[in-house]
Amino acid sequence: MVEQDSLAGAADVAGIGLSELGDALDTRLADADARLLRGYPGDRGRRQPVHTVYVPADAIRPGLAAEWGRRALACLDEHAPDTATLAAATGLDEAAVADCLPRVRAKLQTEPVEDLRIDLEDGYGARPDEEEDAHVTAAAEALCADLAEGTAPPYWGIRMKGMESAGRRRGLRSLGLFLRTVLERAGGLPDGLTLTLPKITAVEQVEAMAWLTAELEKRFGLAEGDLTFELQIETPQSILSHDGVAAVARMVHAAPGRVTALHYGTYDYSAACGVTAAFQSMAHPAADHAKAVMQLAAAGTGVWLSDGSTNVLPVGDTAQVHAAWRLHAGLVRRSLERAYYQGWDLHPHQLPTRYLATYAFYREAFEPAAERLKAYLGAAGGAIMDEPATAQALASALVRGLHCGALGDDEVAAAAGVSRSELEGFANRRVG
Repeated sequence: MVEQDSLAGAADVAGIGLSELGDALDTRLADADARLLRGYPGDRGRRQPVHTVYVPADAIRPGLAAEWGRRALACLDEHAPDTATLAAATGLDEAAVADCLPRVRAKLQTEPVEDLRIDLEDGYGARPDEEEDAHVTAAAEALCADLAEGTAPPYWGIRMKGMESAGRRRGLRSLGLFLRTVLERAGGLPDGLTLTLPKITAVEQVEAMAWLTAELEKRFGLAEGDLTFELQIETPQSILSHDGVAAVARMVHAAPGRVTALHYGTYDYSAACGVTAAFQSMAHPAADHAKAVMQLAAAGTGVWLSDGSTNVLPVGDTAQVHAAWRLHAGLVRRSLERAYYQGWDLHPHQLPTRYLATYAFYREAFEPAAERLKAYLGAAGGAIMDEPATAQALASALVRGLHCGALGDDEVAAAAGVSRSELEGFANRRVG
């Protein structure tokens, strides 16, 4: 690539004066350049969890994540005691299941939950103030105990009631109690602490949440920007405002540096769009439209995107468990193919198919991605000439596979010709 200065200098020698024009262009576009860097900083370079588990506050207790792992393994042992049965139950290729299953079982033993949310919203309901206070405090203490034991999920936090007039003061009270308890018990703000703002119907509510977190930082003696939050997109008003503007795009930029993720709410959104209960699904066209808008709004901002959940749970007899597993595995795969790399899980028995479908996806992508990336980086020849953005996407797929446990450091380094740290640096660099 020819350096701009040398190009301009050569032109100036010819008397064209491009250097002066270049300076003028820099001045003219300085504000737009700064706005682009500020609004679209690119990937944050953090591990995105493959799922979020929502558990009502009154059901949170110490060791919950490990208990979910044990229940998931017991479900596997009872309803799919061998590879062939599991493949038939989930609709996945038997060879892929055989390849992934040992990794899945190890995951369920060591890190069964990647992201846990204390739910004080739909899954919890309205309770007397004293009761919710007690549940918030006890749940925070339980997760802090797990943190001290080294058994807490990498990400955990709270979904309090949102900014609607009927629940905002209760949501504020629970958020304050939660943060005070965590700071007292953990001695500081844990890395990976996550707040979820639900039921958003206006950009002003996101702005209010940004103001609130800034005020709470002052009151708790935290640094500016310590408290971030994700947005639960589960109302039509959070996708399209009354004037036809994509409201979610404005929401992403309404709290710079504080909004970390957009989570699709399957059932509230579908119901609000008039979809009858029998057809409410992550795969409904209304859901696909909403998530496509969310995806565009989040692109380049460093804000993660998460799909929703299925409420068809793998419980009951073996036939019922298998039917729910097949549905869940298919939906997880569908989300991954559409670049929704996270989703919700509501029951321990969904963990086997969450990890099995996710691991199969990344292991299927592994060898082709490593080969193309190695060719791009110049370590080998290749028949495909990839663009820098595509090469970065290849690296990101490998990094995501490493983060969740689908891939191992040694096999990726051998296939791609680069170390994990080099791969992560390449995946997270700004392209363009």
